[in-house]
Amino acid sequence: MKKILICFFTVILTISSLFSQEEKTIPDIEKIYVHTDRNTYVAGESLWYKAYMVYAYNNVLYNHSNILYVELISSDSKIMLRNTTKLIGGLGHGDFKLTDAAGVKPGKYQIRAYTNWTRNFGKDFVFKKDIEVLDVFNEVTETSSEPTAANSETNNIDSTASEKETLKVQFFPEGGSLIQDVPSVVAFKAVDAYGNPIKVQGKVYDSNNELVTFFMSIHDGMGVFQLQPELGKTYYAKITATNHPDIEVPLPAADSKGILLSYSDIKGRSIITIKTNEATRLAHAEKPIMLRYKSRGLLYFEEKLELSSTKLLLELPQAELPEGISQITLFDGDLKPQSERLVYVEKSKNVKVGLTTDKTSYKTQEKVTLNITSTDNSGVAVPASYSLAVTDLNGSKDLNNNESNISSYFLMESDIKGKVHNAGYYFDTNNPARLQHLDVLLLTQGWRDFLWKQERKVVDNPDFKVEKGINISGHVKHLFLPKPIVGNTISLTLFNKSIGSLNEITDSLGMFNFDNLDITGKARIILTTKNKRGKKNGMFVLDSIFKSPMYVGAMPKVPSVKFSPEIKSVKQNIYKKYIEFNVMPENVLNEIEVTGKKQVVGEDINIHSKMANGYVVDDSTPKFASVFELLEYAIPTLEVGNRESIKFTRNPGAALILIDQNRLLDPQQEGSDMIIAMLTDIQPEDVLKIEYDNSSVSTMIYGNQGANGSIKIYTTNNSNSNFGNSNPKEALQTINKQIKGYDEGRVFYSPNLEIIADSKDKNASIRNTLYWNPYVHPDKTGVLELHYYNTQVETEVKLSLEGITANGIPVVVKTMYSIEK
Repeated sequence: MKKILICFFTVILTISSLFSQEEKTIPDIEKIYVHTDRNTYVAGESLWYKAYMVYAYNNVLYNHSNILYVELISSDSKIMLRNTTKLIGGLGHGDFKLTDAAGVKPGKYQIRAYTNWTRNFGKDFVFKKDIEVLDVFNEVTETSSEPTAANSETNNIDSTASEKETLKVQFFPEGGSLIQDVPSVVAFKAVDAYGNPIKVQGKVYDSNNELVTFFMSIHDGMGVFQLQPELGKTYYAKITATNHPDIEVPLPAADSKGILLSYSDIKGRSIITIKTNEATRLAHAEKPIMLRYKSRGLLYFEEKLELSSTKLLLELPQAELPEGISQITLFDGDLKPQSERLVYVEKSKNVKVGLTTDKTSYKTQEKVTLNITSTDNSGVAVPASYSLAVTDLNGSKDLNNNESNISSYFLMESDIKGKVHNAGYYFDTNNPARLQHLDVLLLTQGWRDFLWKQERKVVDNPDFKVEKGINISGHVKHLFLPKPIVGNTISLTLFNKSIGSLNEITDSLGMFNFDNLDITGKARIILTTKNKRGKKNGMFVLDSIFKSPMYVGAMPKVPSVKFSPEIKSVKQNIYKKYIEFNVMPENVLNEIEVTGKKQVVGEDINIHSKMANGYVVDDSTPKFASVFELLEYAIPTLEVGNRESIKFTRNPGAALILIDQNRLLDPQQEGSDMIIAMLTDIQPEDVLKIEYDNSSVSTMIYGNQGANGSIKIYTTNNSNSNFGNSNPKEALQTINKQIKGYDEGRVFYSPNLEIIADSKDKNASIRNTLYWNPYVHPDKTGVLELHYYNTQVETEVKLSLEGITANGIPVVVKTMYSIEK
């Protein structure tokens, strides 16, 4: 450690790399990013996505989990669509149809993505992204300048007058606290009722009402000012903002003792300052203080220092730290944390990615030749995986220009809590003040709220296992006893793209598991259980194939953007081109299909089905992992007690259950175990309708069997269901059912517009996403050439290339061109 004496007892310390601490096991933490073709869609369109999963500590693609759950969540916290995406080497792709038939209405939605393993580390490692679905046909003709109850969007929340006036300002002392007689930097952040930044200015006064200093926000409602608290004084700020009433906010009280960390850039050198007052210095004179440098939870440096002065200077060894956010924590001699500072370390990247078109201006429907290069600074190919979206800006050049991207997410957003406004701004090299503003962001949003502050650990037996493939598992038990059956042979025949057979032997708990199966799309399975003599016996209890969704809490309140000038302009441009080229949205036809489906499902020739209540399952029904969750959702008064019994609230006994009119499941005769096992065999997606009655009508129809209420379940498998088997025991010893494996990602349709063959090509010729390619992989020379055709519309086109290199460097490249007649 080299120490250089500077005037007034200050010291510059250049720290060398050391790992004196004991080596610790690094947990296998995954980070996930999902690149979508756009953030704003028209009702009826498709959303296309590419998923990237990396090792959290170095951002290298991670071949760990192979199942990724991608969900579309509405503003009222319902999971509208759920994809099970297959990951290969940390990469996967898929799509959602944003149609009315799928229950997707105009409004705000959230894309959520996670693996089963991710759940071990909490919700902070779940990827989230906001999108919006627009209805350009029903809203573009509205002339009102303000939202009303009659025309407000269902899934949006229109701000009230009081919410529009709400101004919230928070103050964040650098290092964590203010200390008496110690000059400090105080950061602040101003937002409205929805968390959107507000430009403010203000004045700081002491408790004697004397002016101390001025301040003004410098970026997105954030800024900093200097303050040296005096003994016996408190401080407050008077704040003003356009269209908001003036407010007064107290500053945090100053402590009498403490040690602070401060960070600044001085002539290109990153300097860390340790500051305290004389009383604190004397109290810590006998024991050295300690600094620890961490990045993403890993300890990179640890150094002991003598607090020989009230001010020490150290140079941050950026060359030895990884790119991204680092956490610097100061401990006193008793190893109690005193102060903490987050800093961002930027590295020069030895990668050059080019995205160029053969022209800067094209004619409508003209062919585009796109060249992509991926090399290092010396021209050597850099292996990488990219995804490319080419979109019509629809008259808006600034829409989503600073949206979150793979660089901002992996290097910054995923390491701090909360949503970052215009996250892409901080990683756009065209913004000269971006690093200064990023540091202010870390002083406010990252203040004492750092994601990696608590080390993430995995116990020997984590609650959530790594999913390497699709598992079909369960156990076999005696028919009327909970005792497991050991040594039975379980045969699985799988009909997917080919036919395969596997065998397993039940273990000491009667359990079996066919793991890491590769099933894509719909498939049929046949399971049988036989004893050592080759005879069928026992009863199957089958586990859910895919894990149930994570809990969806209350979605953050967002203002209605229906009348935003930017959104309104986009809607008008899309509407005009749709009308000009006589293209109707997909959801108009889908609404007719949904109505027809409901009418067909609702018909029932069985007079006994005329119950008091019913629930029709359609594409708007949320996705559930088991039929038990669906029953609880469809029947508000139903209790499913740990899947041991199914009964109506306040009823003494279990309900009678009927499946496809072929079998009565009476708990008094079959027993609850048999009923639960048979219900487990039903997949939620196979249910068409649920009818239920908990009145005297049920007793009138079914006698004493229906005295505790009755439930009828109609499924798509009523023609070949095990429930119609004449031998009830046979149905428990053989499972014959259709299941769904990985979602089959569709291929983006990019027509040859030199020849428009049919109406499908005509509609595609005015598409809002011109081209989407989830797997853009340059060849061994680092070069790739792609082709697609422009639309029939005169417009501006944006190209966005995102991806990650083999050594973990996230890449974002954007360019534009115009289409003219």
